[in-house]
Amino acid sequence: MESPLEKLRLQVSGQGSPILEGLDRLSPASLAYLGDAVYELYIRTYYLLPPQRLGDYHAQVVGKVRAEQQALDLAQLHPYLTDQEKEILRRGRNAVTGKRRRLTAQVYQQASSLETLFGYLYLQDPSRLHQLLEKLEL
Repeated sequence: MESPLEKLRLQVSGQGSPILEGLDRLSPASLAYLGDAVYELYIRTYYLLPPQRLGDYHAQVVGKVRAEQQALDLAQLHPYLTDQEKEILRRGRNAVTGKRRRLTAQVYQQASSLETLFGYLYLQDPSRLHQLLEKLEL
């Protein structure tokens, strides 16, 4: 039985960046789901040093992974994004449906679009993802 990554058939191009066949078939919501986890792992890793109590880690991480902060992060990264990355953002923003209780639709769309971009870059171009994450002022 094939694993999910084997189904996507990870390959490496001549330029050294991973290409996943079938990546274009993943929905923006699926990419956002992955991007949310990628972003939280990055934030958790960032705050890991110096060593602290778990409650302190948690408080710092929760403050950074909230949708409101992700919307601010998107505004901070926007000048550095390529046209292709902006298209991924658009797809992620347009895929948001439903209503959230504590957020405006605009904030939720911005956060979801950033998560979509992070999920896409995690699969397609991890070095570019790293470049963008380093630009965030944490």
